[in-house]
Amino acid sequence: MVTIKQIREDLKEIRYYYSKQKDFDKAAKYVVESSVTKKVIYYNEAIKYAPARLYDLYISLYTQNNSQAALAEDWGFCNDYIKQLNKQLCEYLFNYFNN
Repeated sequence: MVTIKQIREDLKEIRYYYSKQKDFDKAAKYVVESSVTKKVIYYNEAIKYAPARLYDLYISLYTQNNSQAALAEDWGFCNDYIKQLNKQLCEYLFNYFNN
């Protein structure tokens, strides 16, 4: 069973991976592929079934490395709305992984 806390930690790690993806890919050629890449694949598989708004949120926050504040400004919403959407994203992933 995956917890909400674990999902939040995974999302932070996924964000970091995407912010340094070129470095990870380059290192994989010389050393070994990082275990985070399996986590990325696992989460990307889950997110493809998410509602459109949550899918867009995942892409914008985690693969494009935007902060919630920057995304709120870009989308024209308040920070609390993005925070609420992120909570919904975590709940969606929790339900997906635990069902």
